[in-house]
Amino acid sequence: MDVKYRVYAFEISVRTSFIDASHAFLSSPDMFLYPANMLHEPSTIHIIPYKGWTTVSTSLEKVNGDSFTRYSPDYDILFDSPIEIGTQDVFGFIAAGVNYEVVMVGGGNYDKERLKKDMATIVEEETAIFGENPNKHYTFIVHNALQGGGGLEHLSSTTLGATRGNYDKGYQNFLSLAAHEHFHLWNVKRLRPVALGPFDYDNENYTTNLWIAEGFTAYYQDIIVRRTQLYTPENYLGVMANLISSMEEQPGAKVQTLAESSYDAWIKAYRPNENSGNNSISYYTKGAIVALLLDLEIINDTKGKNSLDDVMKYMYDEYYKTLKRGYTDDEFKQGLEKFAGKNLDDFYAKYINGLTPIAYNTYLNYAGYKLTNELENNNDPALGITTIPGTNRVIVATVVKGSAAWVDGINVNDEITFIDGIQVVSTESLLTGKKPGDKINVTLIRDGITLTLPVTLLKSPRVKYKIEELANVTPAQLVVRKKWLTLK
Repeated sequence: MDVKYRVYAFEISVRTSFIDASHAFLSSPDMFLYPANMLHEPSTIHIIPYKGWTTVSTSLEKVNGDSFTRYSPDYDILFDSPIEIGTQDVFGFIAAGVNYEVVMVGGGNYDKERLKKDMATIVEEETAIFGENPNKHYTFIVHNALQGGGGLEHLSSTTLGATRGNYDKGYQNFLSLAAHEHFHLWNVKRLRPVALGPFDYDNENYTTNLWIAEGFTAYYQDIIVRRTQLYTPENYLGVMANLISSMEEQPGAKVQTLAESSYDAWIKAYRPNENSGNNSISYYTKGAIVALLLDLEIINDTKGKNSLDDVMKYMYDEYYKTLKRGYTDDEFKQGLEKFAGKNLDDFYAKYINGLTPIAYNTYLNYAGYKLTNELENNNDPALGITTIPGTNRVIVATVVKGSAAWVDGINVNDEITFIDGIQVVSTESLLTGKKPGDKINVTLIRDGITLTLPVTLLKSPRVKYKIEELANVTPAQLVVRKKWLTLK
C-alpha cells in the first residue's frame, strides 16, 4: 500500500518541523505516520533533497553508505531521531570513544576548533559519571538564529537553538546548553522515570519525577562545565546564586510543590499564561536547586566519599542496564538514601512534596559558604507588574500576586497612561521619587474605558542573592568544597 500526504512545516522550535528554501528540519513525530500495532517494525527513509541541498544530518544509520537513505530498527528510534537537510556546516570530534558530529545551521561567529576542544571535554566529564558512553555516534544539530535558545534531547542526538552572533559573550551559556542536552542521553533517555518509556503515543505520559529528569540535568549542566575548569568557582557560584534568586522571586514557589510542578507540565509548564508565575514553579529551576542540596548533603554526610554522581551511576546501572526499566518515585528516593546513608522522608516532605522555605545556608555551610541578599536593605517601591515590550505604550503583561497592583486592582492588559496626573512614557518613569507606603493615583485604560485607581505602593520583593565564603572555614568544610567544586 502506498500512502501519500503533505505536511505543513513552518514552526521554528527545537521540537517542531520547519522547511523553507534554505533548509529542512524534520522533527520525526511531526513528519511520520504512526502505524497502529507496528511500532516494532523497521523502516527505511529515502530523502529526495531540494535543489542544491547536499547534506543530511541525523543519528539514523545510513543504508549502503547512502547519506540520503536512512534506516531505523523501530518507530521509537525513528520518532527519536530528528533529521536536518540542507547545506549545513558539519564538523566533528572524538570523545569517550564516540564519534561526534556538530551540525551548524544558519551561520554564526562560532570557533570550530574551540568548540571541538571544549565540547569534547564536556563529553568526557559526563561520561566519567556513568562509566560508559552507550553511543557509537552522536549528533548535535544547532539552529543558529537572530535570537535563539532551547534544546531537545534524543537518544543519540540533540537539537539546540542558539543566537548566531553570541558565541563570544554567550559562549558559556552555549556550553551549558550543550552539556544539559548531552547529559540527557543518560538521564531521561536511558535512566528515566517509569512513565517515560515505552511511550504511549496516544496519551499524555504523566510523572511526578521531571524534577529529577530535567531538574537534575539543569544542575549538572553547570557543575559539569565547572569541572572542565571553563567556569571559575566564582563564576559557577554566581550562576547558582542567580538560579536561587529567580526562584525566590516567583510567588508560585509558595503555591505549587515540586512534585506537582512535574505532574502538571502538560497543563501548566507548556501552556503558560499571565498568571503562571503566581501559581506555579519550574521543575527545572527548583529541581536544580534540590539537586544542589542533595549533592552537598551526600558529600557532607560521607565526608567527601560519595556525591550525587554515585547516585546517578547506581540508578543507571540498576534500572537501565540490569532491570531494563524506568524507576518509580520510591526507587529513586531509595537510591538517594543509599548514598546519603540516612532516611530522606523529612527532606521529601519539605522540598519535594511540600512548600517549606528552603534552608539554603544549612547546605551551603557544609562547604563553607553562605547565601546573602544584596537587596535585603533596599527600600525601593514597586507596583508589581511587568509590561509588554516593544511598544511605546505601558501595557500590563503580568501582575505579581500580593503586590501593590494586585491588592489595589490593576489588571493584565490595562494601559497605564498617568500617575498622579503626570503622563507615563516608560516603565522607568513610573515610580521616580516614590517610596513604600506612598499613595498614588494610577490612570489607565481598560477595555476602552478610562479609570483612575488609588494605589498604595509596597516594598519591592526583588532579591539578588550571592554566595559568599564563611569566615574561618574548617577542614571538614574544605573537604566538601573541594569535592563539590572540583578544586585542585
